[in-house]
Amino acid sequence: MNDSQRTRILRAAQAINGARDARKRIASRAEFVRIVAAQLQEIAPSATRVLILPTTHHGRPTYAVVLYSATTALATTREQRSAVHGLLQRAFPAADWTRPRLYDATTGGLTVHEPTAPAALDLDTAPEARP
Repeated sequence: MNDSQRTRILRAAQAINGARDARKRIASRAEFVRIVAAQLQEIAPSATRVLILPTTHHGRPTYAVVLYSATTALATTREQRSAVHGLLQRAFPAADWTRPRLYDATTGGLTVHEPTAPAALDLDTAPEARP
């Protein structure tokens, strides 16, 4: 009469098992790049690069997300920027998102974005970059 019986499926277990199964299905790095690029195209067609800049707004941490096509920055909605940011955070969970990141959909590379000044300006750049 007082037998323990599960009456509902645990959602957390489903999510963990689903993610584990999905990782098993991705056989190579090339397939991973293709899948993330396809998902990016679903969210923002013609986007090839994504720049994510951590910032603060009224003391709260937030992110500025800029999507680029091959030639220029794209006009995007808040929902598109939020979806792309979530996609990349899930695709690269080990990345340090407190630093600016640049994602290139053609190579699948996520790099730290370090803006530099042109050497011709003779600003504080590395000695080997100076003329």
